[in-house]
Amino acid sequence: MSGADEANAALAALDWLGRPVQCGDCPHEPIRAEARCDLGRICVRDQRARRIDRFFAANPAEADKYLKHPYFETRVLAAKYASIFLLPPLMQDPEPDVRTMVAQRLPLSRITHLSNDPDRKVRMVLAQRLEGAALVAMLHDVDYWVRLGAVKRVPEDVLPIAMHDPDPQVRREVARRIKPDVLPAMSFDPDPLVRVAVAARLEPKQLMALVEDDDLRVRYVVAERGTPLVLARLQDDPDPEVKQLARQRAKAGADTTTSSANNVCMSGEKNGGCPGDR
Repeated sequence: MSGADEANAALAALDWLGRPVQCGDCPHEPIRAEARCDLGRICVRDQRARRIDRFFAANPAEADKYLKHPYFETRVLAAKYASIFLLPPLMQDPEPDVRTMVAQRLPLSRITHLSNDPDRKVRMVLAQRLEGAALVAMLHDVDYWVRLGAVKRVPEDVLPIAMHDPDPQVRREVARRIKPDVLPAMSFDPDPLVRVAVAARLEPKQLMALVEDDDLRVRYVVAERGTPLVLARLQDDPDPEVKQLARQRAKAGADTTTSSANNVCMSGEKNGGCPGDR
């Protein structure tokens, strides 16, 4: 780094209180001498999280000393690198980001109670890590993002609990994962995108229940996947794209049937002609 670059880095380096950072009063002079910290780029006293993170990445043994630092970003990043044996007290840290980092690192047996943490960021981590009954309980969380995380991980047998979740994003995920024998029960969900997800997974013959759906997106998926009987119901659909697709698929099916019959006839001719010609 040139002298000008060093000067610019020093000017840009401010601590968490907005004061200029200076190396003269830094307790890490030995580390600096070994090039494991660098003003304006790798510095635990800087207010910028990236620079703090670089410091702990280069000097993980120093992280234990900063778990009680008054700046929350420093505590968060110290918790990322510190010994896990020193992290339990931080489960009561007033800053949610610190508790979130702790929830990511501690063993599950130590963090189950954090499923009741007041901050959703912490609970979202729990929804990504918990198993069994503790995870199922998170299907009833007050925040839909937490419930969505839980719905993506609970066993399929448990998903009917969330079929009527108040948030459509959660119900859409349920429709993507729920067992096929339960899926038809979601065909009349009030949200059209949930019904689209249902239509994408139903057996083709089950799509007859959705041929008169109010939403053209649902009917389009039905036209993409439906049986000939379903297509017959959609060939006069009020939406031109749905109608066109239904007619194209119906015609393609008829052409395929004719082609198959011709192949059978040609094969029959080798054995004395088509049965219908006799």
